[in-house]
Amino acid sequence: MSRSKRKIDHIRHALGHERAPYNHFDDVNIVHQSLARLDFNQITLKAQAGELNLSSPLFVNAMTGGGGEKTREINRDLAVAAKETGIGMAVGSQMSAIKRPEERSTYEIVREMNPDGVVFANVGSEASLQQAVEAVDMIDANALQIHINTLQELIMPEGDRDFSSRMSNIQAIVEGMDRPVIIKEVGYGMSMETAQTLYDIGVRYIDVGGRGGTNFSRVENLRREKPLSSFNNWGIPTPASILEVKSSQTMHVFASGGIRHGLDGAKAAVLGASGFGMAGSLLKVLMEEGREALIEEINHVHQEFKMAMMLLNASSPEELHQKPHVLTGETRTWQEQRITKDL
Repeated sequence: MSRSKRKIDHIRHALGHERAPYNHFDDVNIVHQSLARLDFNQITLKAQAGELNLSSPLFVNAMTGGGGEKTREINRDLAVAAKETGIGMAVGSQMSAIKRPEERSTYEIVREMNPDGVVFANVGSEASLQQAVEAVDMIDANALQIHINTLQELIMPEGDRDFSSRMSNIQAIVEGMDRPVIIKEVGYGMSMETAQTLYDIGVRYIDVGGRGGTNFSRVENLRREKPLSSFNNWGIPTPASILEVKSSQTMHVFASGGIRHGLDGAKAAVLGASGFGMAGSLLKVLMEEGREALIEEINHVHQEFKMAMMLLNASSPEELHQKPHVLTGETRTWQEQRITKDL
């Protein structure tokens, strides 16, 4: 199957597969503060993550591009919605356009529609520094995501099997790139060991991409004659992954994977995330209800996030960090066995 057809296949399966009934953000309980002291209209959504100045902690996470006209239309509408709501946007992997220049317009449309917005380029960890620079230049990106997706590749019938050069590729890009490089998982989460290894080679930005959102094990298994279904529940849940990374080194953490609404985004911030990405749920709204409905949905997420800020007396997203909270269920178990066991 060609890369462009595979991208369309991924969209179809990602929209159709069922999400897990249990969401680990329900393990994170924010402690209500009854005495409000802020003016709701003065609360700001502006966020700072290292060198990145964000108008909102929310961003449209990497989804598509490189699949012909249909993916160009999707990226166009996502970019317009991002512009109208003042949020950042990541494109899907640009390797298809690097290898097939006729696919460049499916990504370039994002910058055309949103000339002043925050845009993240995206390549896989197989990319060279030259390819990474080409991806950034293609859309004049503010930062670069490098996605790591070992399990997805192993389940994918036509996926890669040799990962021996991935670490050296990532290090070369981090050392050679003149803007932030975000290492991003695609649904399996980041451990403290992975975060430490990445920190040691100069990485300072991580998108944990935890278990709980689009399940690429299930997506790829739908494309196999004999599924490897034993790996359908593999990975670190997003809240636990935030805790893992924040316990390791001083990293700028973005949370993605199973974030359903603005309150989940606020919970991610309470655990230490500087921003949060949403993908599948936003794409579903766009595909089923259209661009205006997507803009309305993003504004609704913003309203929910600001309400949580108001209830915790946080005037900026950064002030949410480590607000009083209680962990229950699997996330509490994860914290006790992985984060605080040696304290």
